[in-house]
Amino acid sequence: MPQLIAPDVRVHSSFLAAMDEARAEGHGGPDDSTAGLSLRAYGDTWQDPAVFAEYVARLRLTHGPRSILDYDVPCTTLWYVDGDTYLGRLAIRHTLTEAWLRDGHIGYDVRPGARRRGHATAMLRAALPLAARLGVDPALITCDTGNTASRRVIEACGGVRDDAAGDDGVLRYRAPTAHGSHTGRTLPTVGKE
Repeated sequence: MPQLIAPDVRVHSSFLAAMDEARAEGHGGPDDSTAGLSLRAYGDTWQDPAVFAEYVARLRLTHGPRSILDYDVPCTTLWYVDGDTYLGRLAIRHTLTEAWLRDGHIGYDVRPGARRRGHATAMLRAALPLAARLGVDPALITCDTGNTASRRVIEACGGVRDDAAGDDGVLRYRAPTAHGSHTGRTLPTVGKE
């Protein structure tokens, strides 16, 4: 049964296959997702088990791989796996700075070969209580305006559109993270005044 875990070297082979799928889809550019930026930074060096082990160790740090992404906030990275099969990754940013308002508290990617099977919804649903334990409630979760699949995932996990969002091509949602509770905190407003 698929589950969120801390990054683990046991999925090395499957992770490499997932990155090949991501490359084939055109990922790895400078404005790409977290997985794409990691792909650009590491490329084929992940083939070396020692390099992969170092990458995994760095991901397990609360701040993530600072040489890949300049996280200026604490961040927990988790992988979604089924046994030894890597299915995707999820990042929970514990706090947000102005720079992170576009991406929100939680970001996720499902490998191309595992999409349309409910993995993104299951990952996000499993991450919300983890975010609550990290003090995030509500969670800001975003997606590009044209990303219908991600919009459906966020809404299926309780995300409510933030009508105050700007016109920057990003939809912003607030999702309660603690079952049956909501702190009542409001999220920072982004966009035109």
